[in-house]
Amino acid sequence: MAIIIKTAQEIGLIRESCRRLADVFQNLEQAVKPGMSTMEINILGDQMIRKHGCIPNFLHYNGYPASICVSVNEEVVHGIPRKKRILQEGDIVSLDAGLIYKGYHSDMARTFAIGKISKATQQLIDVTRQSFFEGIKKARAGNHLHDISNNIDAYIKPYGYGIVRDLVGHGIGTKLHEDPQIPNFAQMRRGPKLRPGMTLAIEPMVNMGRADVEWLEDDWTVVTEDGSWSAHYENTILVTDGEPEILTLYEAGAIQAASGE
Repeated sequence: MAIIIKTAQEIGLIRESCRRLADVFQNLEQAVKPGMSTMEINILGDQMIRKHGCIPNFLHYNGYPASICVSVNEEVVHGIPRKKRILQEGDIVSLDAGLIYKGYHSDMARTFAIGKISKATQQLIDVTRQSFFEGIKKARAGNHLHDISNNIDAYIKPYGYGIVRDLVGHGIGTKLHEDPQIPNFAQMRRGPKLRPGMTLAIEPMVNMGRADVEWLEDDWTVVTEDGSWSAHYENTILVTDGEPEILTLYEAGAIQAASGE
């Protein structure tokens, strides 16, 4: 495993890549609504990325045909946008995307409610989001990578949800996926020691039912095996000598949540 420690200059470029991506997501959150097709979301997101002078890094990545992964309800990740897939009141939609700015990647994901959703579904979204913040409490230099994984697992477990095991977080930099892989479930070993300058994409994927997933015939869309709904929350972060820096953050109040205040 070769984990790349970023220089100050590289960190600056990744930070700017993430800032632009966060702006895209903030605008997408305001745009998604009932009656919108998943293809419309993809087109809008692609346009926003390019207006920032950036390249959508998901487009054609290993053959993926779109710029924004749009996954609805029981779709966990990598949903392919379609003109005929229309968002309905009460749905949830997970958007996962990244961009390239001057050769450096960013990556983030959010699950949004479409109109009014049930309390149980809102809890799934909230727990998935908070599990990220519980995880990064351990994302400090001197701790170990799997301290993050174990904290995510420990927070989710009392809710009885299934934590997806077939897909994990990852390092990020001049490539979308770098070492290390970052599981969202408890590990027996501690993993590598965290050092300042590591840039990581941490992304809990949580199912309301069992953890088991399967791939559809398009070879991309991952769905829950039992048909239960799923939520996804991801940020690109920077490990520092102190608190981790969340590079793709835009929600009000999230910094306080990260520090446990």
